[in-house]
Amino acid sequence: MFIPFPDYHPKLKTDNLKKQVWCIVRKKWVIFTKEEWVRQNWLNYLINEMHFPASLIAVEKEIRLGELKKRVDILVYKNNSPWMLIECKEQEVPLSEQTIQQILIYNIKLNVPYLVLSNGIESFGVFIKEGEIYKISTMPNITI
Repeated sequence: MFIPFPDYHPKLKTDNLKKQVWCIVRKKWVIFTKEEWVRQNWLNYLINEMHFPASLIAVEKEIRLGELKKRVDILVYKNNSPWMLIECKEQEVPLSEQTIQQILIYNIKLNVPYLVLSNGIESFGVFIKEGEIYKISTMPNITI
């Protein structure tokens, strides 16, 4: 699935010798890692290109998997329920069986119909309905 990320120039600053980026959803400065670059490009795309309301997007939301606490990168809600999970990886991290397993494990808890895995260069998405998994080639629109 090709995602046409628009040209994006996030607000950046350096604090204590660490580069930080302003998160448009969390409304705070966060460390600007390679994974955060992917996450911020996705947020910009969802809000400014796909017109998803920022109020329906959670970033680095904590979930519990048994005794483990995990954080999902981007969780989009629709009708007050989790609807789409986007897992972001650094550009150098290939989308592999291991990264796909990670998002599938997260979805055991969340049970969303749309899963997207992206390293900012490649993106892979699926739609799950009645236990069947279908590959998607475009991002679904959120209609409220």
